[in-house]
Amino acid sequence: MIDYFKGVQQTRNLIAGEECCTTVINYHEIMAGVKGIRAKREELFFRRLFSRIRVLECDLKAVEESSNIAVKLAMIGREINALDVLIAGIALADEAEKIVTKDKHFIEIENR
Repeated sequence: MIDYFKGVQQTRNLIAGEECCTTVINYHEIMAGVKGIRAKREELFFRRLFSRIRVLECDLKAVEESSNIAVKLAMIGREINALDVLIAGIALADEAEKIVTKDKHFIEIENR
């Protein structure tokens, strides 16, 4: 999301014409970041943004998916940030077609 709003063309091209959504976990990560640096203008911007787009919730189905991912990764000795695993579980539970990110952890998750 950050790259999109920074105007990174590659990111914008990936989601052009697509229905976009995010997760409550992404909301947490962004809000913790902007509150941590006391960036009031950015905080207001993201509050407005998140009120206008679909935000996927972390429910029992998402936690089942994320726990499956975590166990599979642990079995091969790969530990990934729990928030990233939750984001992936939420996306799987909601049958998202793709996750647009530069975070390499999601490539490892996808291959499991």
